[in-house]
Amino acid sequence: MPPTAHTSRRTLLAFLGAATCVGILSPQSAVAAATAAPGLDDPAKKEIAMKLVSSAENSSLDWKAQYKYIEDIGDGRGYTAGIIGFCSGTGDMLDLVELYADRKPGNVLARYLPALRRVDGTDSHSGLDPNFPDDWRKAARDSVFQQAQNDERDRVYFNPAVRQGKTDGLRALGQFAYYDAIVMHGDGGDSTSFSSIRRRALRSAKPPAQGGNETTYLDAFLDARVWAMKQEEAHSDTSRVDTAQRVFLRRGNLDLNPPLDWKVYGDSYHIG
Repeated sequence: MPPTAHTSRRTLLAFLGAATCVGILSPQSAVAAATAAPGLDDPAKKEIAMKLVSSAENSSLDWKAQYKYIEDIGDGRGYTAGIIGFCSGTGDMLDLVELYADRKPGNVLARYLPALRRVDGTDSHSGLDPNFPDDWRKAARDSVFQQAQNDERDRVYFNPAVRQGKTDGLRALGQFAYYDAIVMHGDGGDSTSFSSIRRRALRSAKPPAQGGNETTYLDAFLDARVWAMKQEEAHSDTSRVDTAQRVFLRRGNLDLNPPLDWKVYGDSYHIG
């Protein structure tokens, strides 16, 4: 966890590619370029982003089938659930269920709010077991709950990532790299959070908005992301970067245009 017009896009992209290579884009022009090309918030690009994340999080391109997903994956965050991996131990699941309760009082998950408040910050299932997973799956059939998941995904993860990406002068691939990072690492104050990853990248490269080369900066960001992933055993498989995002970057596909072919955890995926 959109966009802009397609007018003269082929001509524009050819110019931008050449301009980036010789470094003639000013920071202002780089931001304008990122805004001119369809960003990750373009509906078609956003659909691609959802599928890419789902391939890594759920080993499936069918991201809409994940509203009902819930399990404890043993990463210390309690239950992980839904389309973006809301966690009972990190507060975003609590925020989601509170939103659902506001929109539909008395829903099947509302009675778990006291327990979700107690387990926030821990991996505990206290007050949730044994029925919470089944009730989550029941709630996932409700379009109100599905929309709440969409809205919280956008508020907490997708919109901030795209906004920062555009501010940095990045096109769709860079915006996706930010989104995937914030989905996995959150944006707290610890050394592996999204903001910390970005700061680490900035120590070795500048984004286009600061006069840097987009490819060079994204390489630095992905290096920083891999470092962050390796700090935690549950995230130590870095294939979602190495055989996915890095593949698109090496091919110069900064606009994340299909067809796209990538691998995650050894499984191959394709978007035509």
